Amino acid sequence: MNNGKVLIYGGRGALGATCVQHFKNNNWWVGCIDLTENASADLNIIVNRDDDWVSQEQSVLSKVESSLNGEKLDAVICVAGGWAGGNAKNNLAKNSDLMWKQSVWSSAISATVGANHLKAGGLLALTGANPALSATPGMIGYGMAKAAVHQLTKSLAGKDSGLPNDSLVVSILPVTLDTPMNRKWMPDADFGTWTPLEFVADLFHKWTKGEERPSSGSLLKLITADSKTELVLAE
Repeated sequence: MNNGKVLIYGGRGALGATCVQHFKNNNWWVGCIDLTENASADLNIIVNRDDDWVSQEQSVLSKVESSLNGEKLDAVICVAGGWAGGNAKNNLAKNSDLMWKQSVWSSAISATVGANHLKAGGLLALTGANPALSATPGMIGYGMAKAAVHQLTKSLAGKDSGLPNDSLVVSILPVTLDTPMNRKWMPDADFGTWTPLEFVADLFHKWTKGEERPSSGSLLKLITADSKTELVLAE
């Protein structure tokens, strides 16, 4: 008997895979939505990257519904995303389109899954970004997409958003996550200021269990210093 059911959108990436494994280790049924399969998950829903937004949503919803067979989810956690730099001079539309697909499409589809399949009091967690709280002239597409996720979080926490009663909607706003890829590209950085993936996974686990929950609609900055991470509510 498992503790409940959680769905990780982006469960094949560094953070997502850590979340899948953390929940599995704590005896949860875990579904993964991504472009490729995570062998550790109980369910894999593969998204076709060539489908448009509406088709992706319809496909994911249909597969979630048939897999759950009437049961409800305790949490939908979206950690899908990516990064692209660039200002307005070159490839703004191209970079923005990619960021929108990776961060906004996935977040909105997660919201729709949550509205249809979360338990009352369930968790919908999205991933924003601390830099997107202000200007991002060197990564405009990224900043726009993450700012949209922040707005989506606030809207979903509002009355009549379509989510079940007493749902918790929250966005984490990392500065830098301690991923293998970040270490590869920034080998000389101060890793003591990077947020460990296991810390984030444990945070989601606590919230799913109803522990130490922030208020719904919160945008929570993950601020790490000297290898210690604290949550700071964005103004």
